[in-house]
Amino acid sequence: MWVTGYRSYELNIYKDSDPKVEVLKSILKDAISQKIEDGLEWVLVGGQSGIEQMTVEVVCSMKKEFPELKVAMMLPYNEFETRWKPERKVAFSLLKDQVDFCATVSDKEYTSPQQLRNWQNFMLEHTEMAMIVYDPEYEGKPKYDILAAKKYANEHEYNIINIDMDWLENGAQEFFERKNENDLQ
Repeated sequence: MWVTGYRSYELNIYKDSDPKVEVLKSILKDAISQKIEDGLEWVLVGGQSGIEQMTVEVVCSMKKEFPELKVAMMLPYNEFETRWKPERKVAFSLLKDQVDFCATVSDKEYTSPQQLRNWQNFMLEHTEMAMIVYDPEYEGKPKYDILAAKKYANEHEYNIINIDMDWLENGAQEFFERKNENDLQ
């Protein structure tokens, strides 16, 4: 399953300590857990900050309970993180060390948007489904991924799980209900 979605800045998340991170990770964990019950073995992400990196952390945290679950970081191009701030590079490097597999789709550094389209095609062709955190009312970079996935699904058997704002709001409500129950115990 390919998992992608909003970047950190699109979610107005600028620190890992932001409370939204814990809520989003809980929603991702619930959604991934449902797919594990259906036989999910591999999760592929692209390595962007935000949903993709949170997904790596979630999958790695689930490995004790689901040792068969694996995560791959498939980067669009070589030197993917070179323009990032030093602290983001360090966090990215630590995540890369935790994944089961990491490679680049293009062995060149960024040269054109075609590399990103090639990466999308790779992700679609090497997965059976996509889970995309995106709501059309809140446009952002995932718009291009969901459009590519929908186009691909028109020609192939491909399932798209779209985690939209309603899903996020319901997931946040469930998260806080569980948290309140745990706090009372």
